[in-house]
Amino acid sequence: MTIYISGKITDDKNYKEKFAKAKAKLLAQNHNVISPVDVGEYSFLTYEQFMHIDFALIDCVDAIFMLKDWQQSKGARRELQYAADFQKEIIYEDEATRESNFPIIYGHPVKKGL
Repeated sequence: MTIYISGKITDDKNYKEKFAKAKAKLLAQNHNVISPVDVGEYSFLTYEQFMHIDFALIDCVDAIFMLKDWQQSKGARRELQYAADFQKEIIYEDEATRESNFPIIYGHPVKKGL
């Protein structure tokens, strides 16, 4: 399965480590992993341009892996909505953060955390 990692990046000084740990966990389970952190840091791109790239990456995966801080990130919330709209499997690092706390997500398959 190919999985996209989603979580808070902005204002998180440890985001690279956090995403790397999640990537290592998923790779150890024999998944292919796409992380937005691996795309690079292009300061000349706008927020919306980054989101466009992220949405294109989500188009290429089977599932999205929501890090436990996803609700603190506007971008991660948008990625989750996009993934749900295109019926990607949603996997939560922490089940306590699943969409019951994010009520606009409807009708998508949900898998318990890995």
